[in-house]
Amino acid sequence: MELNADFSRRVVVHSEQLQWTASPMPGVDRRMLDRIGGEVARATSIVRYAPNSKFSAHTHTGGEEFIVLDGVFQDEHGDFPKGTYVRNPPTTSHTPGSAHGCTIFVKLWQFDMADRTQFRKTMADELPVSENGVATTILHKDAREIVSYSHVEAGAEFGSSHTGGIELLVIGGTLTEGGETLGKGTWLRLPEGEQLVAVAGPDGAKVWMKTGHLPYATAPSVAGL
Repeated sequence: MELNADFSRRVVVHSEQLQWTASPMPGVDRRMLDRIGGEVARATSIVRYAPNSKFSAHTHTGGEEFIVLDGVFQDEHGDFPKGTYVRNPPTTSHTPGSAHGCTIFVKLWQFDMADRTQFRKTMADELPVSENGVATTILHKDAREIVSYSHVEAGAEFGSSHTGGIELLVIGGTLTEGGETLGKGTWLRLPEGEQLVAVAGPDGAKVWMKTGHLPYATAPSVAGL
């Protein structure tokens, strides 16, 4: 399966307007944002766990990162409440689920295969004082990418000129970009070489963003499964 697999094109998906589709596990549904592959895929998705649902135990051959958007995500490593950012690099394993239900934004098979750094962070814990209406904390940084979380005040400009591609998820509030309003749940991907120029709406915006990563976008290696 290929969905939004041309990384040379701008893509915007208003995820809250998409229908939920069932995953192979009962009670776990998803909204696909981009995908290359079948059930083993380089994928970006919004995933919803019904109360008392879970996936079977599995290993992340290609790594996984996610944000808890609502509720509490759980596995044998602990409870991950709303606002938690998690990186599970290649070779890590778990049995994910949720006793009371949750929704996450998740990216699969998008790691450096040599990365072994596993961590969790509460995104808003380390936000600095706002500068020009924008407060940003760096969640992760390596030679391939920078992952950040920002609070943008109403009317403030929010942008990036990173040359390696830009991807963002609006977690709350709104942004205006390219003449289009990006509301809660909107996912935007800008190709390598394109700049982000946006302005926050009247309620401001909360934004997760990744930059620099698109030159490394590849499908999962079957040999590595």
